[in-house]
Amino acid sequence: MQFSIAREDLLEALQKVAGVIERRQTLPILSNVLLRVKEGQLTLIGTDLEIELIATTEVSGENGETTTSARKLLDICRLLPGGSIIHGELKEGKSLQIKAGRSRFSLATLPCDNFPEFSLGEVTAEVQLKAEALKKLLAKTLYAMAQQDVRYYLNGLLLELEGQTIRTVASDGHRLAWCEQSLLEPAATLSQPILPRKGAQELFRLLSGDENVTVQLSSNNIRVELPSIIFFSKLIEGRYPDYRRVFPQDISRILTCDRQELKDAISRVSILSNEQFRGIRLEAGANLLKLSAHNPDQEEAEEELEVNFQGESFHAGYNAGYLGDALAHIDSDEVRLSFADQTFSCLIEDGEDPSVRFIVMPMRL
Repeated sequence: MQFSIAREDLLEALQKVAGVIERRQTLPILSNVLLRVKEGQLTLIGTDLEIELIATTEVSGENGETTTSARKLLDICRLLPGGSIIHGELKEGKSLQIKAGRSRFSLATLPCDNFPEFSLGEVTAEVQLKAEALKKLLAKTLYAMAQQDVRYYLNGLLLELEGQTIRTVASDGHRLAWCEQSLLEPAATLSQPILPRKGAQELFRLLSGDENVTVQLSSNNIRVELPSIIFFSKLIEGRYPDYRRVFPQDISRILTCDRQELKDAISRVSILSNEQFRGIRLEAGANLLKLSAHNPDQEEAEEELEVNFQGESFHAGYNAGYLGDALAHIDSDEVRLSFADQTFSCLIEDGEDPSVRFIVMPMRL
């Protein structure tokens, strides 16, 4: 195997696949990147057995393949001068010789036979959408995923395909984030795959631009084809709970106000909340919202905001961090808070964008 490539081209491809490769692995080959030269293309593959990334770039050279340390090769490319031409050659199947200008490196290799590669299997659904739309779906919901919850399905992101619509839903049991966008063509059947946390975060990192993105699903895997990289991930087995039941049905109180003013007020009042639970109290009535908090040291904070409020006055407690996170993911200046009649669960909506919704459950103070 031999190849010649511009340093910037190799560095860009390496940076895309290296994000999934861990420095320390139980299997040494998982720390390596697979390099494959075939018909004028260099393919780079990285995996951690749960996620696989495939990047391609044009090269000149002779066909062949090998695996070598992803981090070492990436560090070499980073530190070489800009504009360098990198020459790579596999010597006797044991070492990868890298040359650029006056620099010489000899990297250890491992045989490709043991390198695990994903197989999608039988495709059960395939849809297309804009990369910008997919990035928004992830950006608005990723934060609400659970971390190490025993309900394993909450540690991932629901990716629901239904007709002309694609939705993402994330919840940790105390809050929920929901976003939907339009597909370029309708989905043939209803699909509800659950993307694992790391996979969702890695896919978000890779998305840019506004080209078309193809999403393919099988029973256990997802494949997302981007303009310059292919993303594979295993799916979380199981069924996501019916998130629609969480949305408040009997809304009797609606509050609208300036998003930034409310976010800032919550931040100030929460300074004196209980550090463990971060609970604050909301009292609404007569176009006035009162926010208050106290802690075991007998410290208190209060603040009032002028708002538009419809319905009977009420009070309820909420986690300040959860409210702040939801408000941070709303883009418009105005925010609408709706409250259920019995539970006082809080539905937070963008005043201008109906495609995003957030729910925060109440807490006892």
